[in-house]
Order: sequence, then structure tokens, then C-alpha cells
Amino acid sequence: MAHIAENLSGSIGNNTIGTLLARLSKRFGQRRVYNKTHAELSQLSTRELDDLGISRSMISRLAYEAAYGK
Repeated sequence: MAHIAENLSGSIGNNTIGTLLARLSKRFGQRRVYNKTHAELSQLSTRELDDLGISRSMISRLAYEAAYGK
């Protein structure tokens, strides 16, 4: 727990609150893209996924790549 507090306090000392909020906002946006992509691909039937050349096991990876890049 001390390690986490140390990292947080060091992080606040090196960055402005605005920068931290911008980074946090970016992360929330990326997570939103991941969740939306994952949900949309998961709703497709196996046949539809096959037509796109996607197997069901690829959905998480593709959603991650859509949100965070490779």
C-alpha cells in the first residue's frame, strides 16, 4: 500500500492536476471503446463472425487493439 501511495504522490508532484485528468479521461475513453467493440462483436452470430474472418476467441484481442492499438 505504501508503494501505491508513493507512486501517486510522486505522480502528482511531477504533473499538474489537468494533465492527470486528461490522462484519466483518455483511459476512460479507451476503456469505453474496448467495451463497446467487445459488446458489438459478441452480439454477432458465429456465421457473421466467420463472414468477417473472425473467430469468437479473437474478440477480446480485437477489442483491445481497437481501443489501445497494437
